[in-house]
Amino acid sequence: MSSPKLLFLVTEDWYFVSHRLALAVAARDAGFDVAVATRVRRHGDIIRRAGVRLIEFENVRSGLNPLRELETLLRLIRLYRRERPDVAHHVALKPVLYGSIAARLARTPRVINAIAGMGWLYTSGSGAARGLQRVVSGALAAVLRAGIVLVQNPDDGELVARLGVPRAHIRRIAGSGVDLERFAPAPEPAGIPLVVLPSRLLWDKGVGEFVAAARQLRARGVEVRCLLAGDPDPANPAAVPSGQIGAWVAEGIVEHPGWVEDMPALLAASSIVCLPSYREGLPKALIEAAAAGRPIITSDVPGCREVVRDGENGLLVPARDSARLTQALERLLRDPAMRRRMGACGRQRAEQEFGLDAVIAQTLALYRSCASC
Repeated sequence: MSSPKLLFLVTEDWYFVSHRLALAVAARDAGFDVAVATRVRRHGDIIRRAGVRLIEFENVRSGLNPLRELETLLRLIRLYRRERPDVAHHVALKPVLYGSIAARLARTPRVINAIAGMGWLYTSGSGAARGLQRVVSGALAAVLRAGIVLVQNPDDGELVARLGVPRAHIRRIAGSGVDLERFAPAPEPAGIPLVVLPSRLLWDKGVGEFVAAARQLRARGVEVRCLLAGDPDPANPAAVPSGQIGAWVAEGIVEHPGWVEDMPALLAASSIVCLPSYREGLPKALIEAAAAGRPIITSDVPGCREVVRDGENGLLVPARDSARLTQALERLLRDPAMRRRMGACGRQRAEQEFGLDAVIAQTLALYRSCASC
C-alpha cells in the first residue's frame, strides 16, 4: 500500500521553513509522502536537505492583474492534477482561495485550509482594502465550507463561522509551536535594556507606533535601545518603505540589523519583546519570546492576546496607541524585577501551551483522520 500524499501550498519558502518545516518532517517520518509547492528564493536547499520534496511554484502574493492571476490558478490546477495529493494543506489567504479551487477541480479528497491571521485586508482602513475585503470574504465563504478550516485563535474561528462554515469543520491549534530547547531562558544581560520588535516591517505590525514610543522614551530620558529585527516586505501593501527605516536609523531612534537568522541569540540579548500589531493569527515571534523567558508588550487584539495575559507574562495595550505603548514600555524598563517575573511566567505558558511537539502531534492526528476518511 502506497503512502498517503500530503501537499503543502505556501506562498514563500522562508515562511515554510520558519513555520511548517518541522511539521512536514514529522509527517514524513509518520509515513506520509510529503511535498511543498512554494515560491523559492533563499531557502530551497534547507527544504531539500530536510527530505521534503520541493515543487517550485512561482506566484505573486499581492497580484491584482486578472490575467496573471488566472494564469497562476491554471498552473496550480495542473499541479494538483499531476500530484494527486490525498491531503492538501493550504496556509494563508491566497493559497487557501486558489488551492481550494485547484483541489476541487483536481478532485483532491481532503483539504485543510489554515487561516494564519487575516492580514492587511482586515486591518487596513483604506477604501481599497474594504472593497477587496468584501470580495475575498465572499470567496472564502464559498471555498471554506468544503474540508477542514484550521484557525489559531478564537476570534478567527468566530469569523470563519460567520462566513457559514459549520463549526464541526473548524479546528483550533495554537500556531506553529516553538522549539522549547532551542528557545531557552537566559539571564537578562547587564547594560542598557534592549527592546526588540521581531517582525516583517509592516505598518500594521505597529512599526510606526513602536518608533513613536522609542522617540518618546528618549525624550523622557529613559535609557533604552530599540531594535527592528526584520526587513520590509515589498509584496505587502503595508510595507514600510526602506527609505523611512533608514531615516529612523539616521535619527538614532532605532537600530535595524535587518533579517535576523539567530533569533535565540537576539532574544537572549534582549530585555523586552514588543509587537504592537493590529491583528495576528498567533505570532510565532511572541511564543518564541515567551519560551525564551522574555516579558512581552503587545496589542490587545486577536492573536496577540492569546499569548499574553495582561500583568502575568507581559502587558497588553490598545492597538494604534503610541502613548499607551510608551507608558507600558517605560513601566517595564524601570522595573527589572517585574521583567524577571513576567519572563518566568511566559516560559511556563510556553511549556504548557505552545510547545512544538504538542502542536505537531495535534496536526498529525488531523492528517491521519483526513487520510483515513
